[in-house]
Amino acid sequence: MSRVALSLAWYYLCNLKLFIEKRKNMTDSNYPAFKILIAEDEDMMRERLISQLKQCYPQAQIVAIAENGNDAWDLWLEHEPDVVFLDIQMPGLSGLAVAERIRGRSHIVFVTAYDQHALQAFEHAALDYLLKPVTLERLEQTVKRLVNRVANAAKTPAIIPEQQSAALTSIENTQQSKSKPKWLRASVGKQIRLIHLNDILFLQSDTKYTRVVTKDGEAYIRTALKDLIELLDPEIFWQIHRGTVVNAHAIESAERIDNERLEVSIKHSTERLPVSRSFAYLFRESN
Repeated sequence: MSRVALSLAWYYLCNLKLFIEKRKNMTDSNYPAFKILIAEDEDMMRERLISQLKQCYPQAQIVAIAENGNDAWDLWLEHEPDVVFLDIQMPGLSGLAVAERIRGRSHIVFVTAYDQHALQAFEHAALDYLLKPVTLERLEQTVKRLVNRVANAAKTPAIIPEQQSAALTSIENTQQSKSKPKWLRASVGKQIRLIHLNDILFLQSDTKYTRVVTKDGEAYIRTALKDLIELLDPEIFWQIHRGTVVNAHAIESAERIDNERLEVSIKHSTERLPVSRSFAYLFRESN
């Protein structure tokens, strides 16, 4: 065998040893099997990320995969994963909007095409960010950061929801924001009513329609609630259940039914609306 062939064989042997050692470290029992949600609308990017995760973090449990922001939020409510990989720009809700709703209850990793100059705000908004196209080496760094964050939870400050919200707002301000409507066009019998957002008490998903309740009655619109949420100000319109959004100004009180359940009373209405466990944080007492 020639000297060149021997050198190449030695090179590949050393690299194979390093690869095996790396895989051994990544599959070590110290690496917990986190539940992971992936939200990415580009097929190729999504499949690439899934494949890379299986390579560098084989014990990861990919519990859900979303192709748009609305599905990502619905799947988060269903699975409440430990880690969420979020594309920034997706149909429906943006990755930023989904992260805002999660409010620090999962570790967020943004997948983005932003350049380096736009990434400072991500420090308070997420565990990490990955620039497209994602490389295996960079993803391995993210996994290590995740494991270290969990292992040193007592020493490492958690992402504070208020700081995250401010950071997400800063990022979102770099994008062209959609204008928020002030009126909804809703059907009441054969009539079309214009309902000002300020007059809405709450909205509920109702099969193919959304029920809009005001102090003067109710109406229906064809827009699905999950699409309508994107157009509403989250500071005023609070999602308290997968199928319910309430105007915070219309809340009379929140009553604890038992250790697990809350119900909200609404001004000018006799209806009491259940609060799911995922949104109970909205009604915690301020310190």
